[in-house]
Amino acid sequence: MKKNKAIVTLLVMALLLCGFAYTAVEGIGTEKAGAASGIRLGLDLAGGVSITYQVVGEGEPSAEDMADTIYKLQRRVEGYSNESQVYQEGSDRINIEIPGVSDANAILEELGKPGSLVFMDSSQNVVLTGTEVQDARAATQQDQMGNSQNVVTLTMTDEGRVKFAEATRAAYPTNDIIYIIYDDTVISSPRVQAEITDGQAVITGMGSFEEAEQLASTIRIGGLRLELEELRSNVVGAQLGSAAIASSLKAAAVGFALVVVFMAAVYFLMGLAASLALGIYTALIVVLLNLFEITLTLPGIAGIILSIGMAVDANVIIFARIREELATGKSVQSSVNAGFEKAFSAILDGNVTTLIAALVLGLKGSGTVKGFAQTLALGIVLSMFTALVITKQILKALYAVGLKDAKIYGVGKEGKTMPFLAKKNIFFAVSLAVILGGFVIMGVNKASKGNALNYSLEFVGGTSTNVVFNEDRSIEDIDANVVPYIEAITGDGNVQTQKVAGSNEVIFKTRTLTVEEREKFRTAMVENFSVEPEKITAETISSTISKEMQTDAIVAILIATVCMLVYIWFRFKDIRFGASAVLALLHDVLVVLAFYAVARVSVSSTFIACMLTIVGYSINATIVIFDRIRENMAVMGKKGDLQEVVNRSVSQTLSRSIFTSLTTFFMVASLYIFGVSSIREFALPLMVGIICGTYSSVCITGALWYVLRTKVVKKEK
Repeated sequence: MKKNKAIVTLLVMALLLCGFAYTAVEGIGTEKAGAASGIRLGLDLAGGVSITYQVVGEGEPSAEDMADTIYKLQRRVEGYSNESQVYQEGSDRINIEIPGVSDANAILEELGKPGSLVFMDSSQNVVLTGTEVQDARAATQQDQMGNSQNVVTLTMTDEGRVKFAEATRAAYPTNDIIYIIYDDTVISSPRVQAEITDGQAVITGMGSFEEAEQLASTIRIGGLRLELEELRSNVVGAQLGSAAIASSLKAAAVGFALVVVFMAAVYFLMGLAASLALGIYTALIVVLLNLFEITLTLPGIAGIILSIGMAVDANVIIFARIREELATGKSVQSSVNAGFEKAFSAILDGNVTTLIAALVLGLKGSGTVKGFAQTLALGIVLSMFTALVITKQILKALYAVGLKDAKIYGVGKEGKTMPFLAKKNIFFAVSLAVILGGFVIMGVNKASKGNALNYSLEFVGGTSTNVVFNEDRSIEDIDANVVPYIEAITGDGNVQTQKVAGSNEVIFKTRTLTVEEREKFRTAMVENFSVEPEKITAETISSTISKEMQTDAIVAILIATVCMLVYIWFRFKDIRFGASAVLALLHDVLVVLAFYAVARVSVSSTFIACMLTIVGYSINATIVIFDRIRENMAVMGKKGDLQEVVNRSVSQTLSRSIFTSLTTFFMVASLYIFGVSSIREFALPLMVGIICGTYSSVCITGALWYVLRTKVVKKEK
């Protein structure tokens, strides 16, 4: 690269940083596209609309019907946001909370009134019920003349397919009408133009696409087992309050500053280049979160933290390789090229493995799992681009402008090979003791406290208490002055607070309160805040993470694990690499689970994101070591000492393991120090997971592979 071109490159990089940073702050155009202020935020960070439905009819609905209705509503409102929540209140009410919106009437109009839906023939016989329609969607199709028309496509259940086939068979000879009736009102009257036996039908004649969407929405919500009517709707504030956002931004700034200082102190000029690339990455991810309309929540922040850690990790791997090349006497230019080339496979495999998991979780997961997967996938793609393209161009430009002295890049030294495998039995014993100890503690907790873990209301339900204060209180004032009284009563730092817009009403969601605790709650409000007793009401609410959503998450994680196993097997040509990687992941998850049990940290919706973050972090560290083992085996040949290969590989990547852990730890520790109580309960297990992941990658992963290679399976000839 010539000097003039290098200067232009550096100027372009500086302009990119300034441009993306400006866009992230101010946005582009009158609509301020790309601005951080325009990022969709979840209920926990920004609030939204809360709608309560009452079941119509005499007697209490069955638990099965309530669960089925809640799950179907959950799937439908995810069209507004993946972070939407649907849960039961009392015995016959259902709450829907949709983040990022403020017009309850518009949501109610679009969502439709959940009522009874039937399909009737011209003799007014019911031929199909709404529960036998699996899905209804608005679409655009071509008619026989090639003109575009708006339609509604219907998909029946297996039972509905049979009934609909019989109905259309009877109606087709005379092109009779099948009426679609919702709450005793005909909403559509299509003529049967064919015998439909495959359970796939199309309703034509829509005046506009909006009309088709309205009809499809009505049919979908009319397929619920229970008939519902609106009881109330409110605009509610953020569960965590603006203080949580401010503290998270402060934590991100402090964490990023620490990373920049650390990288510059350890890697000199290369560290400064990486810091510039990371600055571009951070500003760009803010812009893209807005442009792709991804809803950002606390779990989503976890995905971004992980992707930043992986972006730093990619640079650390590259820089370690460059220093190794410089140690052999090569020129700076040759070392930079060789460093990027040799680091590429480890970076590619580590990021692709995590990206596979993110894609599976995004497709198969729901709720917070899907939101986590979206931010993680976006971050991974950007982190690879900035590390392999932006950082490389910056380094080449710095060299071209005259910064060619190897000392300012840092010349590596031949490190001593440490005998990690000699202590593998000690490492295995320590890990086994911690994991078994965790299970013992969980057993003790189950016997003494009723639950092995400290499940929050998202998993087991709880109590929702509405308090109408005598004066308007900000959410920050409530978090600082009211919530501590509640936490003292519940002994739980996971109190969720929502303020109803335009009123003095505040909703407090806690774990399930006993009669005595409800009375203490009431007394605390009356004596300390002069609340009138009759303005305090409490209801039992169900979990916001239903059993179906939990099942979806578990299935998604299992599929992601299998996909990662297959990918590692394919890339490393040895299933033992994949098997030991999965065992190491299981180790990290169980150790962190033991920490949850011992510390009684609240297991909330962030628990799943926390575990997924640890898995992504751990698999990335494992891939780096496996890549070095593969490389050293190729150099030493089949006759090489496997024990020496593992020890050397782990020793060569030791600095990477420590430095990457430190930079990621800086980000999470900043969240813990500056965050509100619920954020601290999220950051603390993450810090434990980072430490555990570092330990397992250095002490466990290589040893597991060695055991599988030499003991469980016969040596290859």
